[in-house]
Amino acid sequence: MISVEEAKKIIEQNIPEKKTQILPLKEAFGYTTAEDIYSKYDIPNFSQSSMDGYAIRFEDRDIKLKITGEMQAGSTEQFHLEKGTACRIFTGAPLPIGADTIVMQEKALIENGYLTVNDTELEKGLHVRNAGSDAKKNTVAISSGSCLSAAAIGYLAGIGCTEVKVFAAPSVSLILTGNELVQPGENLNFGQVYESNSYQLESVLKQCGIKIIESFWVKDDPSEVEKTLDLAISKTDIVILVGGVSVGDYDFVIDATKQCGVEQKFHKIKQKPGKPFYFGTKGEKLVFGLPGNPSSALTCFYLYIAPLLSEMMKRPAITEKTNATSTSSYGKKTGLTHFLKATYENGKVTPLHAQESYRLQSFAEANCLMILPEDSEGCKKDDVVEIILLK
Repeated sequence: MISVEEAKKIIEQNIPEKKTQILPLKEAFGYTTAEDIYSKYDIPNFSQSSMDGYAIRFEDRDIKLKITGEMQAGSTEQFHLEKGTACRIFTGAPLPIGADTIVMQEKALIENGYLTVNDTELEKGLHVRNAGSDAKKNTVAISSGSCLSAAAIGYLAGIGCTEVKVFAAPSVSLILTGNELVQPGENLNFGQVYESNSYQLESVLKQCGIKIIESFWVKDDPSEVEKTLDLAISKTDIVILVGGVSVGDYDFVIDATKQCGVEQKFHKIKQKPGKPFYFGTKGEKLVFGLPGNPSSALTCFYLYIAPLLSEMMKRPAITEKTNATSTSSYGKKTGLTHFLKATYENGKVTPLHAQESYRLQSFAEANCLMILPEDSEGCKKDDVVEIILLK
């Protein structure tokens, strides 16, 4: 049995080389750029008005100006503005040649086809979007390592980008084991439990940016577990087995990994919940074994798999470590690191009821995990403790 820190280090040492892929821009939301993205044009590629109003020469602001033309957004013909004249202009329209300032229509007095500027705060260049002000040709628009938000996608579309090179999301298989499992919606008979792990794990995998998720359910049968594991390893980059990783008579996962040629890196961690957690590799394929108890499974995912996915995809993490003041005492024996379901607010953390590994109700309320180290006997009220925020 190894420590939490040792387990994290072993996983980090076995992270496969990052893969990249080219995605259409509309499919790239949430991914992270794997190279600098350059603008092929000045954006905007012409000086334009940011207001409905009138284009003028700033030097003519104190005289009456004859209105001699009109420029609409989408105009493709150039217009020359002569000295002593003004041009009606609309938002997004090209600035006439010779013009350098926009008088917004609320500040313009129009009489018999002439404009008088009524703006004491008018400045040269006001309400003009200069060519290249949003992006300059052949310069970096978005740097490598940038997570593509909705705004970033819109910005790239605005500079004419149609596809991007990103860090690829690994494909993931979930293998649920257990004779006792039935699907939500079915009748629940004596000795049966509703299968919830696929629901929570698929949800958090999607939160991590995983698009391809294969889910399998197998009964507690050694040959079936082995057959399904072998198939999952061949189809996806990461396999997560749920249940069957302990030492009971019907826990067949460890034997199945050996039969499938998976090299065990560790099995069992000095922690609660989630002690029987398993990790192994086959080439560049990663295989994890999570405890079947839902709370244990989700805790292990947040601790080990979520950070791994974040690193592989260069995405922002869905967890964050910080410190908080405990609102109550909590005792434990030394020997295991405890991760308590808890709530965090205004710098204070409160451990929740129902810490048992099979109970999810308190986890549904939690927004953090409270960490009580392996060698500690717990904490007292007002102690500063480390927590993991769940985003």
